Amino acid sequence: MSNLPKIWLSSPHMGGEEQKFVNEAFETNWIAPLGPNVEGFEEDLKQYLGSTHHVACLSSGTAALHLALVQLGVGLDDEVICQSFTFCGSSNPILYQGAQPIFVDSEELTWNICPQALEEAIKDRIKKTGKKPKAIIAVHLYGMPYQVEAVHEVAQNYNIPVIEDAAEALGSHYKGKNCGTFGSLAALSFNGNKIITTSGGGAMVAPTKELKQETVFLATQARDEAPHYQHSQIGYNYRMSNLVAGVGRGQMLVLDKHVDLRRKMNQFYVDLFKDIDGIEVLQEPNYDYFSNHWLSCILVNSDKTKGIDREQIRMAFLAENIESRPLWKPMHLQPIFENTPFYGSSVAEKLFENGLCLPSGSNLTDDDRSRIKKVIVELFN
Repeated sequence: MSNLPKIWLSSPHMGGEEQKFVNEAFETNWIAPLGPNVEGFEEDLKQYLGSTHHVACLSSGTAALHLALVQLGVGLDDEVICQSFTFCGSSNPILYQGAQPIFVDSEELTWNICPQALEEAIKDRIKKTGKKPKAIIAVHLYGMPYQVEAVHEVAQNYNIPVIEDAAEALGSHYKGKNCGTFGSLAALSFNGNKIITTSGGGAMVAPTKELKQETVFLATQARDEAPHYQHSQIGYNYRMSNLVAGVGRGQMLVLDKHVDLRRKMNQFYVDLFKDIDGIEVLQEPNYDYFSNHWLSCILVNSDKTKGIDREQIRMAFLAENIESRPLWKPMHLQPIFENTPFYGSSVAEKLFENGLCLPSGSNLTDDDRSRIKKVIVELFN
């Protein structure tokens, strides 16, 4: 193992103004899950996404997905279709509600939910159970927008709401419209490795002020309006604190810069691998798509790379203290979901077997890029 400093996959990148907002919270004693930073962060996000949508800041993206299911009435024994090729934060909230996940394969263009397999799943679930799935969770994976029109056309044909998992896609857009504004409800994440971070946190994006208010109500233990504590329904402790929202306000000032830097990292990899047969960098299918390239990822075809596979590349990076990571293991292959229905072929499995996430942070330096390039040049030469 190299003694050189660690190059991380995607580490937090501060812009310099975060401390100002945090200090204001201390100075005004707003050390609580409410306050001017929360309201300000929500307004900043609202303006960024487009003023027709409303934002409620929460403790995590997973919390946002959970509350989206609650607000869409998903309950015991309902079925919810979910992209299989994703992080467990997309699928676990379905179980929180006592519902059944139905997993759907990816397509090869964007690596996201396959519209054909989606329709196959809907038809078969109606045939088998006599009722249609209650919701669809579609993910903009690694910042790449899913096939918005095709997916939403299927959903509309069966009148099934789409929950948009945009946890990795703040700053991405499709045909000029921001990811996070296509679904009935949408989730954002500000985890430590995301395009901007609040150390931990997330948000719900809602098309109406009423849905935002409902989200806030549920996220603050569903306390009824009364001078005493009264609860007529189950609520959750999911609200973002004013302190971490201050970090978010500072991060919003550098969001576009971070997107630009990550996109430049993606182009670095395109240039690095352009003359290496058998390595494919994930890129937009056409100009309708704009990815923030939160993570830059490659597919490795060992038949064309003279036997060099994904693991050999990962281990070569590891030896030089450079972090890389296999793509998400599909949910339908996870032990906790081994008996869960799955529709599609083997696209997600092949992506997992042959794909690798590469260092993509907006804070990577020229020295970091030189070290990354050196590993690849030596391995393939």
